[in-house]
Amino acid sequence: MTILDIIVLQYPEEHFIVATGFNDAVIGVDEFSMRIIYSMAKCVEILMTSGMTEEEAEEYFDYNVAGAYIGEKTPIWSFP
Repeated sequence: MTILDIIVLQYPEEHFIVATGFNDAVIGVDEFSMRIIYSMAKCVEILMTSGMTEEEAEEYFDYNVAGAYIGEKTPIWSFP
């Protein structure tokens, strides 16, 4: 069971926006805004497992993931 699974079970009435492919990078939830919190470093590691270099993964993450605003429930990206 992942941290995301536990969060979803704890808050069954909440609708969370999640970043596809990054479930293993979830580190918590902000209970004030009810937004999922991700580890940016873990997201980059996940991208690197798909064959990207660290530089490519960081650039991809910054532009395509962290740079995407999808409303008030947009996830929070935490470093490290």
